[in-house]
Amino acid sequence: MTKIDIFSGFLGAGKTTLIKKLIAEAFAGEKLVLIENEFGEIAIDGGFLQEAGIEITEMNSGCICCSLVGDFGEALRKVLAEFHPDRILIEPSGVGKLSDVIRAVQNLHMEDVQLNSFTTVADANKCKMYMKNFGEFYNDQIGHANSIILSRTAGISEQKLETCVKLLREHNATATIITTPWDALSGAQILEAMEHRNTLDEELRQLAEETEHEHHHHHDEDCDCHEHHHDHDHEEHGHEHHHDHDEHCTCGCHDHDHDHHDHEHGHDHHHHHADEIFTSWGIETTRKFTKEEIEQALVALNDSETYGTVLRAKGIVTGADGTWLHFDYVPEESEVREGAAMVTGRLCVIGSNLKEDALAQLFA
Repeated sequence: MTKIDIFSGFLGAGKTTLIKKLIAEAFAGEKLVLIENEFGEIAIDGGFLQEAGIEITEMNSGCICCSLVGDFGEALRKVLAEFHPDRILIEPSGVGKLSDVIRAVQNLHMEDVQLNSFTTVADANKCKMYMKNFGEFYNDQIGHANSIILSRTAGISEQKLETCVKLLREHNATATIITTPWDALSGAQILEAMEHRNTLDEELRQLAEETEHEHHHHHDEDCDCHEHHHDHDHEEHGHEHHHDHDEHCTCGCHDHDHDHHDHEHGHDHHHHHADEIFTSWGIETTRKFTKEEIEQALVALNDSETYGTVLRAKGIVTGADGTWLHFDYVPEESEVREGAAMVTGRLCVIGSNLKEDALAQLFA
């Protein structure tokens, strides 16, 4: 029996860092396969994980739910047949919905796999902002997790951490929430929290009920991604799950089918695709950058008027001194470090309403 662990989390929350810690400290001796679903055309994260000696299957797609019912099933069957792993780690796109990933696994009806855990990684400093601006995607990841692992809690104020946990509890009353900084915990401790069985079994039961209910509408039975007109109440964890956009919605979503964001009883529930809200821009580059040039470019990305709303940037590029520079960016926070070489330089920017010409000029 192959265990399947799903690692959800919004852009830049720290999923890859958590996976690397678990590989080093909790999965020793196990045969592992990682399946990633990157948003956008340029795959970066695989480069960070190859050093850990893990088999990687990457899929690139703008609309994660469509790719999951097609490419995902093929990828999953392929790795099971070729590698016979003890455990499969699934890392969906940061803008994907956790419920879509779980359903995609369930809909394959594979007897030799066991859904083992649904983990969502959440940046403790940004949960309020993402919940407000991108609630449809962010709250789905929170609401369907059986464990929520907060990142970047070291040094955070007690009040801010308490507020974050309270917000999370409004969308998930039962998940195990880890607030302790990761450096203070072993991988084994984190895995034990992830595998908390009671909440996982309850989540599977609720999803099975939702999926059965959704199949009453007239769509292809193999695709859950076109749920534009649901006339039923969408309930998760005992409360109504609204669209979570208010009249000042800033997510850039497209109101094709209704005049305003009214999702009270009796109104349609509009299910957005990731590629309706988010866009990505990426390039391969042979340019050599100094560390200072990359740092200055990442600071510049905070200027939303010039570059659009940038939620995540990452890359591996050649350094001017012959080293290779790995970089990560989330709003108001970035890191540039030396790392392993790649066959060519790559970088990727993900966000909403991106201004590609300005981005191209920034990294030209």
